[in-house]
Amino acid sequence: MSGLLDKVSGTSADTIIINSSQLLTLEKDNKGTGALGSIKNGAVAIKNGLILETGTTSEIRKSYPDCSDVIDADDSLVMPGFVDCHTHLVFAGERSNEMEQRLGGKSYLEILGDGGGIHSTVRATRAASSEKLFVLGMERLDRMAMNGTTTVEIKSGYGLNEETELKMLQVAAQLRREHPLDIISTYLGAHTFPPDQSREEYLKWLSGKSLQLFKKEAEYFDIFCEEGAFSLEETKKLLESAKTAGFKLKVHGGQFNDLGSPGVAASLGAVSVDHLENISNEDMDLMAEAGTVAVLLPGVPFFLQSGKYPDAERFLKKGIPAALATDFNPGSCPSYSMQMMITLGVFYCSMSAADAVAAGTINAARAINRENEIGSLKAGKKGDLIILDIKNPEEIPYYFGTNLVKKTIKSGKIL
Repeated sequence: MSGLLDKVSGTSADTIIINSSQLLTLEKDNKGTGALGSIKNGAVAIKNGLILETGTTSEIRKSYPDCSDVIDADDSLVMPGFVDCHTHLVFAGERSNEMEQRLGGKSYLEILGDGGGIHSTVRATRAASSEKLFVLGMERLDRMAMNGTTTVEIKSGYGLNEETELKMLQVAAQLRREHPLDIISTYLGAHTFPPDQSREEYLKWLSGKSLQLFKKEAEYFDIFCEEGAFSLEETKKLLESAKTAGFKLKVHGGQFNDLGSPGVAASLGAVSVDHLENISNEDMDLMAEAGTVAVLLPGVPFFLQSGKYPDAERFLKKGIPAALATDFNPGSCPSYSMQMMITLGVFYCSMSAADAVAAGTINAARAINRENEIGSLKAGKKGDLIILDIKNPEEIPYYFGTNLVKKTIKSGKIL
């Protein structure tokens, strides 16, 4: 943090944001258990894209009387920008027809077994050019920014071969260079098995050549441990290989069945396990001991109408940070809105509004190892904020299905 503070040393400010109804700093948050660090009539000073200071409007005005760039929140709620720590944003095609199939009685895993699901998106993504994927990615990031997201994690996984997985990760890197939102890349070659290669051949490639090829393209390695995808034994071996290769670890675990992957992931030091509708108390204890973040994706059971949501209360009682993310993807949650995830977290995942706000900001930052840079409003952190057309955080789930964002501010600049 000292390096960041060096960039904001001095007494001048480039921008100040004043006159909030409340400023939610998230600096008193205790792993998502409710304290949001609210400052009534709060304000923020920003310099060189980083936060200088937070306080009341009168304090900030007094400290920086000569600042000419003043953003008046006009008695609206100001808080950190959302951190969407689990998305599959780079892909081609759409799967609205599968929604109709599910409404007719087919399950997600049945559609996958019939060659649909992930396989459908794999075919479309393999056929798409890098230029097309980039244009689609820019449009999707713009929509996320309009909904208040300022940092996005992007996974590969719709290639399932060397050429397309590399293409997806290179597009994510281009998006990182050209879009104002911060982007973190994850290699998810272990999303499912390709239909044009044997299981043994693909596992050999995943655990060997692919790790060396994609290490420079992605920070994280992820795997989908589930019936119809990767077994627990395969998951453990691939995670061990990825860790040896230098990747940080994530796991899609416990979505439809409790196969034991959260405990394996935690024992190997995974940063997060994501989904978690089905998890044993023993695996939760291992996550708590390891400090592994639980990333809850309630948009998925909502869209799939699967009927079972992850229970945040179980994680929070054990001291496990609970994060929220959209899981934005074409098959199981085509939503750009972290506000909607907060709504679902409150109504279906046993979260208070304060829990859900923390889950979409500071705990989501923890799920990508960025809690020292983003996710809360503190001197030296990035000036990533949103101004919402409400007075209190409880109004986010209350006005469900509505984009409440008036302004998205990234590194001190209005997008």
